[in-house]
Amino acid sequence: MKRFLKINFGVFIMAVGLYVFLIPQDLAVGGVTGLAMVVNNFFPIISVGLVMIIANIVLFILAFIVIGKDFGGYTIYSSLLLSGMIYLFEMVYPISQPLVDDLMINLIYGVIIQGIGMGIIFYENASTGGTDIIAKIITKFVNMEIGKALLLADFLIVMFAGISFGLTLGLYALLGVIVNAGVIDNVIAGLNKKMQLLIITDKTDEINEYIINEIQRGTTLYTGKGGFSGEEKVIISTIVSKREYIKIKQYSRAMDDNVFISIGFVNEVLGNYRMT
Repeated sequence: MKRFLKINFGVFIMAVGLYVFLIPQDLAVGGVTGLAMVVNNFFPIISVGLVMIIANIVLFILAFIVIGKDFGGYTIYSSLLLSGMIYLFEMVYPISQPLVDDLMINLIYGVIIQGIGMGIIFYENASTGGTDIIAKIITKFVNMEIGKALLLADFLIVMFAGISFGLTLGLYALLGVIVNAGVIDNVIAGLNKKMQLLIITDKTDEINEYIINEIQRGTTLYTGKGGFSGEEKVIISTIVSKREYIKIKQYSRAMDDNVFISIGFVNEVLGNYRMT
């Protein structure tokens, strides 16, 4: 349920960035959305949301075959939800022109908001379809961050945007794609970030048991010797989330006023470090 709610939240954020800032300004910053905007420019009778639905169908099959059912299923859901949200926005609150008459402001806010939403969705092993699927396939076979892979996938669409909306808008769109890639990778890195704790205390057994039984995280115990005191101590090492760190800190200080905790940030953790 938590994953489902996060994906819905990410899709909503993405839809707001697209509909409020990017689409009214004709900023086709890649993706099937950008392709839909190009088609809509030549055939105004065809809505952006409708083109997005049709264009994604071709790539859904690819997602199921190459990446798997879990990713493919959530990708179908996210794509339809995004298209539906934009179509609903068009019906409920039509926007015929940008909210602000500044191309750069629309580009920056639109790309950042969209990128945050996409980062959340990618982090939950899903996508909104289109070139997101292509980017995911690239990262499966090539050691590359998802944002950079998406930049490669979107480059051709940006070129078509330049032809459709003019060189100036095309260059702005290219800038948007580049910024979008950076935002996505930074959002995912932030969500992946964990904290590595080294704890030195006289209450080693109590704190170690608390981390294992209450926090349900694994620990590693090291034997160390104080350089000044010459005393031997058992050092607890563990990797936890920020929220779990707060709980451990509060418990450790309640157990031992003189507890020493060293904190380091970890950008990526591989393997199962949660106790089951």
